[in-house]
Amino acid sequence: MRTVTTDLLIIGGGIAGLWLLNRAQEQGYSALLLESGDLGGGQSARSQGIIHGGTKYALNGALTQASNSIAGMPDRWRACLKGEGELDLSDAQILSDAHYMWSKGSIGSKMTTFFASKALKGRVDSVSEADRPETFRNPAFRGALYRLNELVLDVPSVIHALAEPVQQRIIKTTAAEFICDDNRVSAVECGDVSLRIEAQRYITTAGEGTESLLLQLQQHHLAAQLPAMQRRPLHMVMVRHRSDLPTFAHCISTGSKPVMTITTHPTADGEQVWYLGGDLAETGVDRSQQEQIQEARKTLHKLLPWIELDKPRWATFHVNRAEPKQSSLTRPDSAFATSAANLIVSWPTKLALAPDLADQVLALLGEQSVQPGLDTTAELPENLPHPTIAEPLWETLF
Repeated sequence: MRTVTTDLLIIGGGIAGLWLLNRAQEQGYSALLLESGDLGGGQSARSQGIIHGGTKYALNGALTQASNSIAGMPDRWRACLKGEGELDLSDAQILSDAHYMWSKGSIGSKMTTFFASKALKGRVDSVSEADRPETFRNPAFRGALYRLNELVLDVPSVIHALAEPVQQRIIKTTAAEFICDDNRVSAVECGDVSLRIEAQRYITTAGEGTESLLLQLQQHHLAAQLPAMQRRPLHMVMVRHRSDLPTFAHCISTGSKPVMTITTHPTADGEQVWYLGGDLAETGVDRSQQEQIQEARKTLHKLLPWIELDKPRWATFHVNRAEPKQSSLTRPDSAFATSAANLIVSWPTKLALAPDLADQVLALLGEQSVQPGLDTTAELPENLPHPTIAEPLWETLF
């Protein structure tokens, strides 16, 4: 078995892991990343691609810690998409330069005043009738419409832009095993590719897969320092159709969560997919596929009764949001990273927070005086397998 030494070993090749790999290398660290499947094949490929600015967390009429934590993310992503930020994502595709928020009817004077307040300046703008997207130009639309400072991205193109500069540092392995010495990780062995990797720090960015990695450490003293993971399940819906009707919007009501969130994704054959999340996905976890599709049809007709999609085909799937455990399974307010000896365990908690997660990990390295170049990265063995980018779900579900 060949041994390779590196500064950092990142385990998990979604957007969070790839972002961290790029940032670490820019900071001068030698780094490798391990992925057991396709890049972005877990939560990243199932994301709606929204770079949130936190407005949907303020639907109770007040800014929360969650909304404040994520407020700066759209601008950081925009800078990268222009090739002017911390990373160059200029090759990634923007599906929509804004996300919208609409109400079926009146949302009340309190919320209207709040959306117009100084607290939300730069995050929310009202939309005139002339500037409405096509979906909301029908005379039957009687609600309010707001434009949010939130991007919607084509996730596969983001993964490609992140992976391309570092592809030789990414290894596909289905047999990564922690080797521990007392209360520290001494190496990760990849039996299927006959590779042993020794690093200054081992960093998990594997989303739901982090749980199985942590289970490997239960018999070691390190286990007492490890955080627990929680899952918050969703039952997402997709409707593939032939209408040219790109829609990117949250529907809000009197509750604290969007009734439905719609994003639109082009398919390889020129069709479109409406990807439906929001409260529909959260409350539909216990519904069967047929029941969830029926609920989605009913909700869409109620919210947008003038829309009739051309030749719609429906599909659903389940996905878990993997996060550090919170009391009562509440949503974490920000990305999460913590150290246990020479292991860093992390969850981004949301796609938009990948830059924040990298900030946290790099800050932990600085606090622990882990400097770039203390170890020399040896040449990697030839013919190591590299993972491909996950195919979009809408190309496989229909």
